[in-house]
Amino acid sequence: MLTPAEKIELGNRLQEEFDKVVAEMSSLREGAGIVELDQTSVGRLSRMDAMQQQAMSQGLRGRAQHRFRRINAAMERQADNRYGRCCDCAEWLSFDRLRVDPAAPFCAGCQSAIDLRNKVQR
Repeated sequence: MLTPAEKIELGNRLQEEFDKVVAEMSSLREGAGIVELDQTSVGRLSRMDAMQQQAMSQGLRGRAQHRFRRINAAMERQADNRYGRCCDCAEWLSFDRLRVDPAAPFCAGCQSAIDLRNKVQR
């Protein structure tokens, strides 16, 4: 179980992470625009470079959106007084685990089982 001081510390960390990911998503939106097909204004290699940059930006944006969803879900659990409990087995997550990843939804045991299932399914 988390102490009041730990809850405050982790709540502040969640808010910091939320602010960071929102800023990151905003900046990544600018780099994900459509690459122009006009060969006269952009050379073939420049266009390929721009397409590669666009693909990288879209990948980063996808990861940022995933982080946003995880952080947002953790903030919802916090508002519902469910924060700090494993979403699978309902055991308390360790403060050290939450300090490393304040948006962690699962205890180490359940996360290992999920990772193993995902690995087997691939």
